[in-house]
Amino acid sequence: MRKKECVAMLLAGGQGSRLYVLTANVAKPAVPYGGKYRIIDFPLSNCANSKIDTVGILTQYQPHELNAYIGSGLPWDLDRLEGGARVLPPFVKKQGGEWYKGTANAVFQNIEFIETYDPDLVLVLSGDHIYKMNYAKMINYHKSNAADCTIAVIEVPPDDASRFGILSTRTDGCIVGFEEKPREPKSNLASMGVYVFNWKKLKSYLLDDDQNPNSSNDFGADIIPAMLAAGESLYAYRFKGYWKDVGTIDSLWEANMDLLASGGDISDLNIFDPTWRIYSRPNSAPPHFVGAEAQISHAVVSEGCEVYGSVENSVLFTDVKVAPGARVKYSIVMPGAIIEEDAVVEYAIVAEDAVIERGAKIGGDPSGVPPEEWGLAIVASSVTIGPGVVLGPRAMARCDIR
Repeated sequence: MRKKECVAMLLAGGQGSRLYVLTANVAKPAVPYGGKYRIIDFPLSNCANSKIDTVGILTQYQPHELNAYIGSGLPWDLDRLEGGARVLPPFVKKQGGEWYKGTANAVFQNIEFIETYDPDLVLVLSGDHIYKMNYAKMINYHKSNAADCTIAVIEVPPDDASRFGILSTRTDGCIVGFEEKPREPKSNLASMGVYVFNWKKLKSYLLDDDQNPNSSNDFGADIIPAMLAAGESLYAYRFKGYWKDVGTIDSLWEANMDLLASGGDISDLNIFDPTWRIYSRPNSAPPHFVGAEAQISHAVVSEGCEVYGSVENSVLFTDVKVAPGARVKYSIVMPGAIIEEDAVVEYAIVAEDAVIERGAKIGGDPSGVPPEEWGLAIVASSVTIGPGVVLGPRAMARCDIR
């Protein structure tokens, strides 16, 4: 096998429990986003655009749909004879096998795959963030500093800092401190979960970590602190563009609304940029159709949609149907969902193949509602909400309601 300078390892096995019913049957990286994409399209497209042609995709939780979606890697130009996209689930070895116990353990269990390409560097990525990033620039920064590890960081609001791994640096970017989700953050530089490692150095830490019975086998909780304690050279790579951790219902909805904010051109997340395409698996749906009485304002309407009612500030995925008299506002409607006559969907997420029958009402406007009493309404995949049923804010429909 031909030597590769850099191999990417994409962590795509997350359960996404904070997305509740949206990840009941799929892994978080496979959750739909933006009308035609899956979350995993963003790191895969970043790899393709950054000329990184060897990507190990570490799957675990509910992998079937994600595995089928990735396939040979063709949509991202990652169907290669040497390298390309390789799905890497946990497997049984001669000495036994086990589930991935943490992010570091997932990479540890695939040392043999990485060694096949004899890389100088390993790029570790998360499969559940929305962003566009040129990894080649980060790799060049890593090499220019002769670093053992480089961590991509972004400034976050101080009130949100306790949700992330937080770094402290010198003026030259050298990392001098790291805390995983601290109660009292010392800075607002948050780890993006994007790492560049010198492979030989990382391999030695992965081997040591595997022998530590007290380790949680995680990059943020174990590997990075161990490298800092040992005096290794770690640098922070500051990222200035759009980045969103879509690990919660609210953040997923916000990321879709962000896409609407400026016609798909927000910060550096311009999905119309021909120089940095976000690729996805194509479908065979026909063009969308808009009826004579339809009213569409500030919305994404994807292939195969039929719209006869009103759609405002919303994202409609492939094959969605909005019947005459139906109204959809500030909502995400995922592939194959049907909104029947005179139904109202407002500030809600309707998952794949759900049916909102005639006259039903889902969600509600937050105006004048105390924050503790309001939240997005959620309808799970393939659930039917019967005629005239009302599901208010914060409701979550896991099964048919009639």
